[in-house]
Amino acid sequence: MTSISNRSVALNRRPVGVPKISDFALISSPVPNVAEGEVLRKTIYLSLDPYMRGRMNEGASYTASASLSQPMVGGTVSQVIASKNASFSAGDFVLGYDGWQEYGISDGAGLRKLDPKMAQLSYHLGVLGMPGLTAYAALLDIGKPQTTRGQTREIAV
Repeated sequence: MTSISNRSVALNRRPVGVPKISDFALISSPVPNVAEGEVLRKTIYLSLDPYMRGRMNEGASYTASASLSQPMVGGTVSQVIASKNASFSAGDFVLGYDGWQEYGISDGAGLRKLDPKMAQLSYHLGVLGMPGLTAYAALLDIGKPQTTRGQTREIAV
């Protein structure tokens, strides 16, 4: 696999104000060989979510800052192209967190298989993913929808 090049978009420096192209760098590196227990995936879709702007900053937050010179963080939908992990086969579609890069390799931890017959694969980064779950929880736990008589309305899922 070392003949394949992995292109990634890395955070070059911490943006001040609105991010600029110069705050990022396009990096090309070889894709490592798949070791025993690992899964190599090719990114089909990657997320671009509002929370990422906060991750570009340095300082205390609910989660770690994005690392400089590393692929920008984010969710991905990928297809397994090589696997030496019994849980995944070449051709599987998975939801992961490879960030802004063409290829991701891992031991399979945190990957979730997706069935492309159930929904469009891109939906897993939107309505069926973190943004959708956030909206759902905010609506029910914070918004607490009610009827005009003050009774809680149940929402079927």
